[in-house]
Amino acid sequence: MTGYRPGGSRFASALRAASPERVGVVSSVVGLGIDVAGLDGAVGDLVRIGEDGGRSSHAQIVSTKPGLVTCMPLTASSAHPIGTPARFEREALMVPTGPPLLGRVVDGLGRPIDGKGDLQTDDWVPLPNTAPSPLERSRITEPLQLGVRALDTLLSTGRGQRLGLFAGSGVGKSSLLSMIARGTDAEVSVIALIGERGREVREFLEDDLGPEGLERSIVVVSTSDEPALMRLRAAFVATRIAESFRDRGAHVMLMMDSLTRVAMAQREIGLSAGEPPATRGYPPSTFSTLASVLERAGTAASGSITGIYTVLVDGDDHNEPIADAARSILDGHVVLDRTLAVTGHFPSIDVLGSISRLASKITASERMSLATVLRKVVSARRSAQDLLDVGAYKPGASPLVDAAVQFESEIDAFLQQRMDERSTMESAWTQLRDLTRKFGVVA
Repeated sequence: MTGYRPGGSRFASALRAASPERVGVVSSVVGLGIDVAGLDGAVGDLVRIGEDGGRSSHAQIVSTKPGLVTCMPLTASSAHPIGTPARFEREALMVPTGPPLLGRVVDGLGRPIDGKGDLQTDDWVPLPNTAPSPLERSRITEPLQLGVRALDTLLSTGRGQRLGLFAGSGVGKSSLLSMIARGTDAEVSVIALIGERGREVREFLEDDLGPEGLERSIVVVSTSDEPALMRLRAAFVATRIAESFRDRGAHVMLMMDSLTRVAMAQREIGLSAGEPPATRGYPPSTFSTLASVLERAGTAASGSITGIYTVLVDGDDHNEPIADAARSILDGHVVLDRTLAVTGHFPSIDVLGSISRLASKITASERMSLATVLRKVVSARRSAQDLLDVGAYKPGASPLVDAAVQFESEIDAFLQQRMDERSTMESAWTQLRDLTRKFGVVA
């Protein structure tokens, strides 16, 4: 199976080949779960179900009982009847990495799906890994250019920070990700498309990301019709690839769309394994999985992974369980507002509802003052909007509202940005300084 590579020496491989092989059999199939009797494995072990040369498929153990393991398929396959033999997979799952992967598109097992041939790399790393020790992580002190004016100034992001994009469906999360992929000054971008519609993948690669963005990116794809284990594994494969570049001292941008669909995949797995449903049907393992995915990003002793994760809020409810859990782990959140989106305001970032927890630590005080002035003016306009709508506001009552009304078009021009418009961090701060000088107010 492509994506699996034998581990150990030739001698160890020979010993494994000569050792007795335990064969279990499928005893029952309930929903997504396949019960196999006669195998004593551990959660996470790989199993091959079916005869060699026949219709076999790979599965992973998700729960164990005495003399019985429950597996879930890794790939779409035909149903296996009762009595089908099952064996442990002797090869460990390895993940390809290295510079030859730049510009390539792979699936959740690291197999190329872009029609460009095999991956020309000899650099493979094991999928399992742990997050860096908290005391070995370097401090986040350096800002990272994202190429979006509103983010680079009002929501400054540091190298190694983890940021969430929170929005309902169809508000522009994927489009904003593509802008960041093209505009960031990170050395490598790893993009994970989890649970996406098959139709949208090619559109994202060709229209949103484009050849220039793809050239310095690695894209991991697992569409919505693939098994839950494949969708979950794709998230960890993308994270592992980013970690391998970080281990080389590189500054990596990891973008995942979407974290919510990773949680949904874990919900399917947990419920099929017999976990009790908890908050809104999510079993407890869902929230530990979110933490394990998010904590793997960030800084290490050398190098960094800046994580940008989209969160699909259910019914535009930003306090639903997955959004609330992700927000508590992340280092900042960007809220995309549907009201702004329907008026053609793109990117539809609600700058007042968004926050970067590290902005004050990576931004000079003078620049922070500029951002504060603009926030105050936008906030004053929002507070007085009802009075303005009915014509009850009297000019001169508030300098902040006066500035918001007088320079409304210029403020909107600064906060909006075309998808093909390039913006550097320095030019964004220069534009913000020129704009706030016109207001005649101080922070």
